[in-house]
Amino acid sequence: MKARVTEDCISCGRCVEICPEVFEMGEDRAHVKVDEIPEEYQDATQEAADECPTSAIVVER
Repeated sequence: MKARVTEDCISCGRCVEICPEVFEMGEDRAHVKVDEIPEEYQDATQEAADECPTSAIVVER
């Protein structure tokens, strides 16, 4: 599983709250810290995508 954050990100920080092992805040927006999402964080990554207010997190399985 992979994830990416699009330019629609408004830097609300919700993804970092949900899964700090995968997401971190950059200067302009959040970004993904890992190339492949470890299995133990896949559910939280999907939750972060589902909770994103601008649907800026794209999950690729």
